[in-house]
Amino acid sequence: MHCEPPDMVCETKIVAAEDHAALPGAKKDALLAAAGAMWPPLPAAPGPAAAPPPGPQPLGGVGGAEPPGGRGVYIREFRAAEQEAARRIFYDGIMERIPNTAFRGLRQHPRTQLLYALLAALCFALTRSLLLTCLVPAGLLGLRYYYSRKVVLAYLDCALHTDMADIEQYYMKPPGSCFWVAVLDGNVVGIVAARAHEADNTVELLRMSVDSRFRGKGIAKALGRKVLEFALVHNFSAVVLGTTAVKVAAHRLYESLGFRHVGSSDRYVLPGMTLSLAERLFFQVRYHRYRLQLREE
Repeated sequence: MHCEPPDMVCETKIVAAEDHAALPGAKKDALLAAAGAMWPPLPAAPGPAAAPPPGPQPLGGVGGAEPPGGRGVYIREFRAAEQEAARRIFYDGIMERIPNTAFRGLRQHPRTQLLYALLAALCFALTRSLLLTCLVPAGLLGLRYYYSRKVVLAYLDCALHTDMADIEQYYMKPPGSCFWVAVLDGNVVGIVAARAHEADNTVELLRMSVDSRFRGKGIAKALGRKVLEFALVHNFSAVVLGTTAVKVAAHRLYESLGFRHVGSSDRYVLPGMTLSLAERLFFQVRYHRYRLQLREE
C-alpha cells in the first residue's frame, strides 16, 4: 500500500498579512468584527457568565484564551501534548463511517441497488428457493460492511502515518496552515485543521471531528468558524472542503456555515483503496465538494 502525505510545504508564505497575533490592533479588530457580522455568534451557554471584555470577540464566542477556571468549551491552537487525544477523536470519527458507508450510503447508489436486486432475482431463477433468495441481500450487506471496514481501516492507516502522525510538523509549522482543538473542562473534545493551497489562494478545512459524547452543543460549528476566521484574517479568497460523509447532519453543518455545494463524484479514490473488483462491487463512496467564497480575486 502506498500512502502519500499531504503536500504541506509551501515555497513562499502565502498569507497577505502578518501572523494573526502580530496584526496591528485596529486592523485585527476590523477583520474580526467583519467575521462576526458574516457568522453570528453561537447561542450562549446557560448559567451565569462573566461579561465579555469590550471590543470585537472571537468568532462564535470561542477563542484562544482559556475561560476562568477552565470551564466551558473554547477553541485554541493545538499543543504537542494533545497529539494522542487528537488522533483518538479522529480515529473514532472515521470508524463511524464504516456502517454509514456500508448501509446508509447504499441509498446514494441506485445502480448498485439495481445490481443487487438482479443478483437476488438470478439466485431465485437458478434455485427456485425463497430462503436462499432472501439470504442474498443479507450476504451482500455483510460483504459491504466487510469491504467498507477494509477500506476505511486502510485509509486510517494512511492518515495516522502521515499528517496525523505529527500534527505539529504538518499543520503548525507550515505557513498558511493550522490545527485547533476544542477543549471542555481541560479535555480535548473536538479537532479541526486548515491547510493552504497556494495555487488558488484558498484554504482547505479538513480533519474536523467532535467526540460523540459532546455532539449537539455547537462545537463543530465553532470549530468551522475558527477556520473561517483564520481564512478571513489571512486574506484567503475562499475556504474549500471535501467530504464523503453520509449523514445529512454533516452537510447541513457546512451549509449553515455558508458553504455552497459545488459538485460530487462517485469515482473518488479513497487513500488506501486497491480498486479491486470486489471493492468496486461492495464499496462505493460519494465525494462532495463545498466552497465558501470570501472575496473575489
